[in-house]
Amino acid sequence: MLARHLRVLMIAALSACAFATAAAQTYPAKPVTIIIGSSPGSTTDGLARALGAEITKQTGQPVIVDSRAGASGGIAAQAVARAAPDGHTLFMTTNTTQAANPHLFKKIAYDPMKDFAPVALLVKGYLLLVVNPAVKATNVQELITLARKEPGKLSFGEGSSSARVATELLTQMAGIQLNHVPYKANPPAVIDLVSGQTDLMTVDLTTSLPQVKAGKLRALGVTSPKRSTLAPNVPTVAESGLPGYEAGYWNALYAPAATPAAVVRRLNELVLHAMAAEGVKRFVEQNGMEVALSTPEELASFQQAEFDRWGRIIKAANIQPE
Repeated sequence: MLARHLRVLMIAALSACAFATAAAQTYPAKPVTIIIGSSPGSTTDGLARALGAEITKQTGQPVIVDSRAGASGGIAAQAVARAAPDGHTLFMTTNTTQAANPHLFKKIAYDPMKDFAPVALLVKGYLLLVVNPAVKATNVQELITLARKEPGKLSFGEGSSSARVATELLTQMAGIQLNHVPYKANPPAVIDLVSGQTDLMTVDLTTSLPQVKAGKLRALGVTSPKRSTLAPNVPTVAESGLPGYEAGYWNALYAPAATPAAVVRRLNELVLHAMAAEGVKRFVEQNGMEVALSTPEELASFQQAEFDRWGRIIKAANIQPE
C-alpha cells in the first residue's frame, strides 16, 4: 500500500514538472499584462512600455501596460497578488511597495514577500538634493551648517517614500533637524519648492534637473555612489562630507506567487534580453537610471536587504505608521 502511494505521488510530481516545463516552452501563450502602481507618463510607465515592446519583438505576443495608481502602489500590488499564476499578469514596481509600505502603513492588502514570485531587478535610480536659491547654501556642508544653527527651521517637501527616506537618512547621518512637509506626489512638491514655500527636497533627476538648468533650483548633491552622467558637475552627497551616504529607488518585475519556476526562468530570460536593447538602455540613461539586472534569487535577496534597510531608516526617523 505504501509503495503504491509513493508511486502515485511520484507520478503526480513528474506530471506537474512536465506541465510546468511545457508551459514555459509555450510561454507566453497569450497577451501579457504588466500592471504598474503609478500614473501614465511616469518613469515606471515608460520603462514598462519600453520593456514590453522588446518582449513583443521576441515573442510576437502583445504586452499591455495597465496603470492602477493609488494607495502608494497597493492597488496594483493587490491586483497582481490575486491574478492567475501563469506569468501572463506581471507587476512592475518599486521599493515603495516592496520595501517601504510595510513600515509606513499599519495595514496593507498584500504581503510583499509571500504574494509575489521575483523575476528580475531592472534598474536603480538616484535622486538630487536641491534647494530654493534663497537658501544660503551652495553645497551640502553649508546646508548642514545652516540647519545646525537653526534646528527645525528649514523645511523639506516630499511626495514619495524614496524622497522622504532619502532626506531622513541625510538628517540622521548629518545630525540635523528639518521640518517635514508631505505632498501627494513629487511634482507639486517641486512647484512649492520653486516658489519658496519649502526650502529643500531630495527628488529624482527627471523632475528636478530641468528646474536646476532653468536656474529655479540649486543642486547640492546626487545621492548615488558616483556622479551622474546627467549632472557630472554635481558632487555626490557622500563625497561632500557624508561618506557612505547612498539613497535612491529601484524598479523590479514580479509575477504572482505560485507561478511555475520554469515560467519565471523563461520570463527572466526574456527580460534580460529586452533590457539589453538599445531603445531600453537609452530610456534608462535619459531618465538618470542605470541597468541593474538579476536572477530571481538575487532579486529575492536584494528585496529582503532593502526591506530591512528601509525599516531601520524609517524607525530611526520615528515615522509612525499611518
